[in-house]
Amino acid sequence: MNHVFAIGKVSEATGVKVPTIRYYEQIGLLPPPPRTEGNRRTYDRKDADRLTFIRHSRELGFEIDQIRTLLSLQDRPGQSCGEADAIAKARLVEVKEKITSLKALEAELERMVEGCSHGRVESCQVIEILADHGKCKHHQHDA
Repeated sequence: MNHVFAIGKVSEATGVKVPTIRYYEQIGLLPPPPRTEGNRRTYDRKDADRLTFIRHSRELGFEIDQIRTLLSLQDRPGQSCGEADAIAKARLVEVKEKITSLKALEAELERMVEGCSHGRVESCQVIEILADHGKCKHHQHDA
């Protein structure tokens, strides 16, 4: 496959910033690219596809080590996808836990705002709850 992309072009095509591309090379997520006689990096479609995979995985919240494993699995397409499923299921559990926590946080903030009398700071429900964790239902929920 011809190496036709300079780093700026592969960055533009994949939505991955140039310093991030260099970082991914440094940590081994992306193989070091061939270089021109002028020592400029060159990339091909496979590199662009790999960068897109990494970017999408990061957008979905996967950690670097998980992405490394997923890339390793992608590089060996004949094996079972059980490990990839396990990684995705674990991420789903994390997301659901975060959603639950955010919903509780939303409810607490709504309670604070609704309880505000819009009067003076001395009787402000928002300030009172923030000053005393014991009055925070969200805090009690997490305890």
